[in-house]
Formats: sequence, C-alpha cells, structure tokens
Amino acid sequence: MHTVVVGTSGVTASDVLAVARGGARVELSEEAVAALAAAREIVDALAAKPDPVYGVSTGFGALATRHISPELRARLQRNIVRSHAAGMGPRVEREVVRALMFLRLKTVCSGRTGVRPEVAQTMADLLNAGITPVVHEYGSLGCSGDLAPLSHCALALMGEGDAEGPDGTVRPAAELLAAHGIQPVELREKEGLALLNGTDGMLGMLVMALADLDTLYRSADVTAALSLEALLGTDKVLAPELHAIRPHPGQAASAANMLAVLQGSGLTGHHQDDAPRVQDAYSVRCAPQVAGAGRDTVAHARLVADRELAAAVDNPVVLPDGRVESNGNFHGAPVAYVLDFLAIAAADLGSIAERRTDRLLDKNRSHGLPPFLADDAGVDSGLMIAQYTQAALVSELKRLAVPASADSIPSSAMQEDHVSMGWSAARKLRTSVDNLTRVLAIELYAATRAIELREGLTPAPATRAVIDAAREAGVQGPGPDRYLAPDLAAADAFVRDGRLLAAVEKVTGPLR
Repeated sequence: MHTVVVGTSGVTASDVLAVARGGARVELSEEAVAALAAAREIVDALAAKPDPVYGVSTGFGALATRHISPELRARLQRNIVRSHAAGMGPRVEREVVRALMFLRLKTVCSGRTGVRPEVAQTMADLLNAGITPVVHEYGSLGCSGDLAPLSHCALALMGEGDAEGPDGTVRPAAELLAAHGIQPVELREKEGLALLNGTDGMLGMLVMALADLDTLYRSADVTAALSLEALLGTDKVLAPELHAIRPHPGQAASAANMLAVLQGSGLTGHHQDDAPRVQDAYSVRCAPQVAGAGRDTVAHARLVADRELAAAVDNPVVLPDGRVESNGNFHGAPVAYVLDFLAIAAADLGSIAERRTDRLLDKNRSHGLPPFLADDAGVDSGLMIAQYTQAALVSELKRLAVPASADSIPSSAMQEDHVSMGWSAARKLRTSVDNLTRVLAIELYAATRAIELREGLTPAPATRAVIDAAREAGVQGPGPDRYLAPDLAAADAFVRDGRLLAAVEKVTGPLR
C-alpha cells in the first residue's frame, strides 16, 4: 500500500488525495518527530512559569482572561474537546473526515503547535487503522478553524464519541481503538486547542473539489465539442490564432481540447453547404471563453490550496525563536473565497451546457434534428424531461453559487466577531461538483443521440470513440421512448469515473 510520509514542511494535494480517497498509510518523518519534541519542550517550559500564556495556562476565546492552575490544565484540554464536539446534522463523508484528520496532522508535524510526538503518532494510527470519527454537517463557522468537526476527531483520539471502523460499522471510539491496539491520548497543555484550531476541513474539501473539477472541465470541453458537432456548427472559432489575441490560458486550453475532439469531423460546418449561418449561438461559439474562465479560476484556487498545504495554522503558534504568539492565521477567508468562486464558475459551466442541450432538442434551432430527439415525435417525448432534470440541476447550481463567505455571524461573546463561513462554502461546493457532473452527463447523452441521428454524415474519430464507449457502458442510443433514468445514471457514471475522457484520449492523446 502507498505510504505518505509527513514532514515539517507541509504536504501536497496528491498526498491528501492518497490518504483521503486512496487509503494510503501515513508515517511521521524523523524530522517531524524531532520538531514535535523540540516545540513541546518550549510549551512545557512556559507551562512551568507563573505568567499566563493563551492556550497553555488560560481559558479559551472569550474566557481567555482566566488563568488556569496546573492541576486543572489536563481537565481544561479535555473539556475544550468535549464541549466543542457540538456538531449536528447528517454525517460528513468518510473522505472528508480523513482529509480533515490528515491535514491537522500535517500542521501538528510542522513543530509549530507544541503537541507531543505521541499525540501525532496516535493521529496517524487512527488513519492507518481506517478509524473515521463521526463528524456532522453543521458546527463550523470557518474561523478559529473548523472547530466542531475537528473536535469530533479529537474526541476519538481521547477514546470518546463514535467512529466508523474499517468495515463501515459505527461503534464507540473506545471499542475501535481497543480493537486495533491504540491507546487513547491524555491531553496536556495546549494540545486540545492545537487539535481544533485549523482550516483543515475546508482545505481538504477544496483539494478534492479541485481534483474533480480538473476532470469535469476537460469533460465539459468534450461535451461542448459533441454538441457543436451535433448542431453542425463551425470549428473555425476554435482556431488558436483567435484565442492568442485574448491570451487567457484557460480559454486557449479549452479551445485546443475542443479542436482536438473535432479533428476529422464530417459534421462541422456542414450547414454552410445549404443553409448558411454567419455565426453559431453564444452557447456554442463562446464555449471556450466560459469554460476557460472557469479553468483560470481553478488555477487560482489551486495556488491558494498549495499555499495552505504548506502552512501551519494554529493559535497560539510556536515560532522558531521559541516565542509562543497569538495570531489570526486560523481565519478561513483565503480558502472560503476560492471555494465560493469555484461554485460560481461551476454554475456558469452547467448553465451553458444546459443551453446547448436545449438547443439540440428544439426543432426550430437544431438545424434538422427531430423535436426532442424523439423517435416518433408526438407519440414519443424523447429527451424532453431529461432537459427538465438538467434545468433543475442548473437552477440549484445557481442557488449554490450564492457566496457563503459574504456572510458572518458573530460568536463567542463577540470575541470571534467576524467569521469566514468557509466550511459552508466547501459543503455547498461539493454539491455543486456533484450536480455539474450530472448536467454534463445529460449534455453528453443528448449530443451522442443527436450525432447518431445525423444519418449520412461521419462524426470525428474521437466522437465515434465516445459513442462506442458510452454504448458499451449502458448509455443507449436513439429509439422509441423507454425508462430514461437508468440511461441517465449510466451517462453520469461514464462521466464521473473518467471513462468519457479515457475514450477521447485514446484518439486525441492527453487533453489539456
């Protein structure tokens, strides 16, 4: 099994995906263990002094003015975990919790938190045992970190609360730890706080969304190319010299992908033989501009994610010179903004795909295709309601594009008086990515059917490869009305698991 070694300088996006989705094992580097021990010595020295230090010998948040005596400090650390494990609602997905735990471990291993090496090792042990704490949908405001979600994870480290075992069964965490020979941790000064203070949940969801959107944006170029082909559009607008004069890199990449898919098509531009069109509709002609803008948004979000993956987010933080200083690095604004930005781009990509699908189904705008791509229009309804489903998905995408990061509700007796709502931005982005996949699947379904209805015209080799692979995957072609939901589900799976891209790239080579 693949192993990810965590050091002091952060992790990569591929590390996060390997642990969260691939079940990779986690090991601590010797460098990380040494840094953990050195930082702990600093915290222990401060704990022995009479001067109050936030997180070490004081209360938390609005209660930071109280100095805590040594005999109460272990209880303080336990209590912050127990009281902050206050989430509600549905369980969060296993991959999200694993990313959350791994990214908190990443910061702990930086040597900037003062957590003991044995606590970090126990965090790795839980991940390696496949023990996933039960984390709930609601509880994070995205400031002072993802407090409630991280608290539920810390609770499991203490042998409290519930967790899911590797077999998928939810049991008391104490039972799962015992079954895997893992000793629950007894938290000491600062450790409870250090396990809770991070943007790890929203960052983990950002990293996974970026991976999914990388696939979806290339898939959207393919479905847009197929729709252009089915509508007998012109590929002249995809010429690289046209995109060079407006040098957005995402736009150029999108146009190049579409051009590669359409290479050798006998459908593109065919309308000019008998029914000239000066220009195609915006949803067809401007596909690279819209998808390209989204790609550039993804690139910016990846830059933010990479910076966060290299960061050590905690409060207070142990500095290299031995100082322990309070700070505001736990604020989720940098991550929250790009999560919302990605949801806006996803909504627009879904919107333009739906407009192309509607055009394929409208006999007044489809340039010779039957109404709703039906076999016997009137007797058959064809894909009429498939477009309804797509429209409903796009409508929800637009609602999900309303930014969570524009909101803030003060908390902790006005100590935490401005929050990022980054966790909420991440949760809705996951829904957006899920729905965008379905939207593109419906466009794929309509476009492949429309191309097969263009009798006597030869599609591009890449298009033919897509159609053949889709049919093998259970995505059926033209014909009389049938139970449509299974076809759409098959199209969804075909896009979601990467078989669409695989079919295309066997002909075109890797898309950009």
